[in-house]
Amino acid sequence: MTKLDLTKAYKAYFSAKTKPETVVIETAKFISIRGKGDPSESAFAKTLQALYATAYALKFHYKESGDDFTVSKLEGQWWFDEEKFGFPSISETPRLVPRREWDYRMLIRMPVFVTETDVKKIIQSVKLKKDIPLIETVAYYEMEEGLSIQLLHVGPFETEPESLSKIQEYATAHNLDKNGLHHEIYLSDFRKTPPSKLKTILREPVKVKAN
Repeated sequence: MTKLDLTKAYKAYFSAKTKPETVVIETAKFISIRGKGDPSESAFAKTLQALYATAYALKFHYKESGDDFTVSKLEGQWWFDEEKFGFPSISETPRLVPRREWDYRMLIRMPVFVTETDVKKIIQSVKLKKDIPLIETVAYYEMEEGLSIQLLHVGPFETEPESLSKIQEYATAHNLDKNGLHHEIYLSDFRKTPPSKLKTILREPVKVKAN
């Protein structure tokens, strides 16, 4: 049986250069879970527990029918209350918005054959077998970001503003404006990888500014 590796099947989606560039991101399927607050707190760990429990249950469900796949990289979309904090630049936002004020949607990409119906069934199955309080907040999700600026950030999350500044400069130079949520793809397992060696794709959906 051949196991589908999404990072290889969608290599362009899961790769980026260390300098900003524009890409066009296709529609993709995910399972997702939403939350709010500091990712260093226990509530964030509980959201990941529910998301991964669903991902692995889906993997084993499809493996039984001959469609095995590798659970993909963790991803996240991040945003905040703009009425409360205004519209700081993407490089200033990490400094001006406290981590407890961030909303997030954590994501794991799914193969094209995964259906919303199966996701709902698997969530109910996991609920019956395991005591995972947030399991019913996991959901099927489709996303199409389209035109985006991206960059590979190497190093700790605390130094991301330096990379975000490069993205902002690129956007300004190419007359591009924000058109979606800040998106991160965690190529490294941040639970096991030294901060200096973390690799994270930073992606910003954009549009051409109106004249």
